[in-house]
Order: sequence, then structure tokens, then C-alpha cells
Amino acid sequence: QVQLVESGGGLVQPGGSLRLSCAASGSIFIFDTMAWYRQAPGKQRDLVARITNKRTTDYADSVKGRFTISRENAKNMLYLQMTSLKPEDTAVYSCNLNHLGFDYWGQGTQVTVSS
Repeated sequence: QVQLVESGGGLVQPGGSLRLSCAASGSIFIFDTMAWYRQAPGKQRDLVARITNKRTTDYADSVKGRFTISRENAKNMLYLQMTSLKPEDTAVYSCNLNHLGFDYWGQGTQVTVSS
């Protein structure tokens, strides 16, 4: 019932910007908290940003002031606007939806920050 599909990743130079998108299926989307996670090779998957249905947001300290999470409930879309990108931001970014305590994940989109 719940499906998540990310897009928008790519190669960008340090200091550049990217906008990630996540398309979510199901009417439950508007009632659920959603988030972006990222995972680099050999590292654990970490929370990047989270947003509730009321648009309350939380960010990892490493991205505060640089990333912005947002959602368009009517379109079942989640976004992550990333600016001032750093090499350490390189990772696979995944969309997450928590429904009744169960985590749903997209397949992820690769973000590479390099000169």
C-alpha cells in the first residue's frame, strides 16, 4: 500500500545545491511523519531531517542552516533542498515514512559532492 520513490540525486561540486524529491503513495501520507536519512559506505544510516504532518521540522546538527525539508501533502511529495554542499554530505539519501510504528523506505538516491 505504501510506496516511496526518491529522485534528484547526482554529482555536484562543493558549495553547490541539489533538490531531492520523494513521491509517496497512499492517503495515509498526510497523517504521518516523514524523514530523510542518508548512509555512506561503511557507515550507519543517519537521520538528516524530519517533518510532521503539521510541518514541524527537526534537523541533524551537521545540516542545520544548509538543508530544508518540506512537504506538499496534496501531491504526496516530500522534498529536501540542500545548499552549501560538502564532500561529507556524499551518501545515499532515502525517504522514510513511519506508519503505526512501521518504517517504510524508498530505494534511495545517490548524492556525490566532489570537485
